[in-house]
Amino acid sequence: MALWLFYPLLLLLLLLRKVRAQEEHQVAFTPGAFQNVSVSQNETVQAVLSRIRPEVAFITLQFHTQYRNATLSYTKTPGLGRSLTAADSGLLSTLLPGQVSLSLFLSSPDGGVVAATGVVLPFSSTDPVPGACNTEFDLDVDPNVYVRYNLYETTIRFAPANLGSERGQTPPACDRSTAGDTRWRLLYDVYQHFTPESDLSERSLFVAIQAVADVRGMMERGRRVMTLSATDVSTAVFNSIPGQGVIYSVIVRDPLLNTSASYVPAHTYACSFTSTLDSCHTLGRISTKVLFTLAGLAGLLVCFFGHRFFKCELFCMAFSFAAFFFFVLITRTTELDYDICLAVSAVIGVVGGVILVMSWWRFGSVMACIVVVGLMLGFLVASIVFFTPLGDLDVFRRSDAVFWVTFCCIVIAVPPFFVRWPREGNIIACGVIGAHAVVLAVNAYVYTSLSYVTLNILKRFLNGSFSKAFTDVPFQSIDYILITVWAVLGVCGVVLQLYRERSRPFFPPSPYLMWQQERERRQTNVLDPSHHFPPLPDRLLARIQQLGKRAEPAGEHTPLLL
Repeated sequence: MALWLFYPLLLLLLLLRKVRAQEEHQVAFTPGAFQNVSVSQNETVQAVLSRIRPEVAFITLQFHTQYRNATLSYTKTPGLGRSLTAADSGLLSTLLPGQVSLSLFLSSPDGGVVAATGVVLPFSSTDPVPGACNTEFDLDVDPNVYVRYNLYETTIRFAPANLGSERGQTPPACDRSTAGDTRWRLLYDVYQHFTPESDLSERSLFVAIQAVADVRGMMERGRRVMTLSATDVSTAVFNSIPGQGVIYSVIVRDPLLNTSASYVPAHTYACSFTSTLDSCHTLGRISTKVLFTLAGLAGLLVCFFGHRFFKCELFCMAFSFAAFFFFVLITRTTELDYDICLAVSAVIGVVGGVILVMSWWRFGSVMACIVVVGLMLGFLVASIVFFTPLGDLDVFRRSDAVFWVTFCCIVIAVPPFFVRWPREGNIIACGVIGAHAVVLAVNAYVYTSLSYVTLNILKRFLNGSFSKAFTDVPFQSIDYILITVWAVLGVCGVVLQLYRERSRPFFPPSPYLMWQQERERRQTNVLDPSHHFPPLPDRLLARIQQLGKRAEPAGEHTPLLL
């Protein structure tokens, strides 16, 4: 009899355990409050929102992971048009009259454990509905921002929004009219927010996303880069910054009702966390580190001793010019691997350096060499000018012709100063360019935005569509430190060289011209002992003949007289 009582009790315990296990798969959300969620393999988490206020017309539920995909769906079983799989996923749900609760589902499509952070944001009937006029993506109403990147640029896309409506009412038609009482009056503000530099941690990303997930947070902490009208293409292009976390979001505004709503933010590091060759944690190639380390050491030498060792300076300047030019040429015209392109460019750079040094050694034309140095400084000055917000002006982004004409005008405006003050200009070029080479060497090991001073120009050379990208980069502590290092090294190098060279000739004489003058002096000056030396071929022939003769003994050969 005791066994018959035991079995129902055991069954009741199993049912309670099953109910408790099901409850453990539910996560209760509060509007505006973030929840950290971990989804295990073959597990579905139910996100539950209850006690929804009557004035809320629709809500967005968004989930963010660092790089693993997560599936967010309206139903427990994901289906086409009813779910979204991405690292940054969001769903928009329109509420029915009297509805006070809502459930959505989160799962791991790749079979691994996914750690995510999520939030529910409520909106009223006067707020625009993000992605409600979607005709491009799978969801009927898609409030997501989609991010794609390559080596040069990062592109974001989103679906147009619609005007809001009360619960139970039919939403306004998207394309029936373009009057002022339709969705065509809406404006779209595109924002970006940078995470801390060189910080690839999940915690850092989640903190940043939680700070900018809603309208107020993004407007306070993000940077608005552009505003699109409803007639513009819902696309924006930015500069790719591998290894730097960037969060992109769009805020749609209704200027008539003065209301707004935010799309689901999306982030990217412009690199892969799962790649075995060049992942986000191993961005720096060995070849790049070796090249820029040597360039940094050479830059340090040029910064403080470039004018004194004129041949070394010319070699370094011509090496940089030739290597940069042929790297662009080889990359645009061939499909060679990056390391091979870098090696070939370095070899051609060495040849270019030798040619410039030999031309100065043979002809002694200082002005021709100084013009090359001036063009190098002009290139750096022009790159710095377009590294500022001036480079993001629409006139330069929309027209390559205007950009390159302006860039070339800045470059060729610098060499005339070298013609008027050749020594001072050469010393200034040594200080500025040499110090910048040191900064590039530091960037090979520690990420800094200053490398994009010249890298943005290189990208524009290599990619014809890069002109549409916004080239804004974050400036944080390491960047201000390196700007100070650049300025201190440049000023110290210029002052030291001006002080040391104040009593010396403007430029060292050409070795070939000195040799010619010395030879003429020896030929015409009969009092010079070297005038009586036999010609060089005769001296060499005599030396060879001496090597073939047996050496005579130097001792006494006659008997001593007693």
